[in-house]
Amino acid sequence: MTNSRLHIVNPRSSINREWWFPVCWTFQAALRFGFLVLASAVFGNGPADSPKIVFEVTSAYHHIRVIDRGGLRTLSFDGSMETQMLLENPLKGHFQYTEYFHTPWLWNPQLTNVLMIGLGGGSTQRAYEHYYPEVAIDTAEIDPMVAKIARDYFHLHDSPTQRVHIADGRIFLRRSQGSYGAIILDAYVQHRYGSSIPYQLATKEFFELASNHLETNGVLAYNVIGTLHSGGTDLLGSLYKTLKAVFPEVYLFPARDTQNVVLIATKSPEKADLNLLQQRAIPLLRSRRITLPGFWNLLSAFRSFPPQNSSQCSVLTDDYAPVDGLLQTGY
Repeated sequence: MTNSRLHIVNPRSSINREWWFPVCWTFQAALRFGFLVLASAVFGNGPADSPKIVFEVTSAYHHIRVIDRGGLRTLSFDGSMETQMLLENPLKGHFQYTEYFHTPWLWNPQLTNVLMIGLGGGSTQRAYEHYYPEVAIDTAEIDPMVAKIARDYFHLHDSPTQRVHIADGRIFLRRSQGSYGAIILDAYVQHRYGSSIPYQLATKEFFELASNHLETNGVLAYNVIGTLHSGGTDLLGSLYKTLKAVFPEVYLFPARDTQNVVLIATKSPEKADLNLLQQRAIPLLRSRRITLPGFWNLLSAFRSFPPQNSSQCSVLTDDYAPVDGLLQTGY
């Protein structure tokens, strides 16, 4: 994954369309500022902070670097920070928003399998393997080089419960015969106009496909970059409205320190509030079904109300999904 470093997993579209929207100056400024902050965190401010590039390659999808500095290993795609991991403890150092990918347990406490679309350095895959060793994890990742790097440099281990499939996420799901307790999406694509979500993973038709592959209490979790109080149309508001066209309930978990927001769409029509989620969390924690440090504190980020601008946004479809422009206008 990705934080508002602009995550760039590249599931190449199987539908050959592209919309172009001018890049607004405010977005460019925000992107430059964000890159400088992130670059400073990774590359340091002087000789004492000098990074070490331990691996570098250009794949069919990305220019990829693995960078070590100060005990922190970073996966970079095309200059953006994709994954972070502490070398001394691979379960630490990750971007905080990835912890919200554990919240599906609050709606489906009997999870037995999960589909993850987008691999990066495998932060969520490593965490699920450690904290829920009996849960089967399928990951769809388009770039075989990313899978190799995750294995070689980020402690991703293939096993009967940890399987990586080299495939576009939508195509993989369409060909799948099974169902999942949760589907987790963390995928951005890089093109000549900047970064955006692959539109084939952001439409009503895709969410209908995903819903058909979810169990009765299944949950879809989706990382998107945006803010809850944007004034105009943007990607977060449009994705929220599109998910609501398919799923009975949609909730939000905004990250503390970045502009990442994890959307949670549930097949259950029961409305949830913070009190209900806390009641559900207590037995999960007491039974040690969930042992993720700080899980209880994650609940304070829960939002049941829609983004401020959602009423202005449109449902995205395979025929109309201008995700590039919507991401750019969200700043």
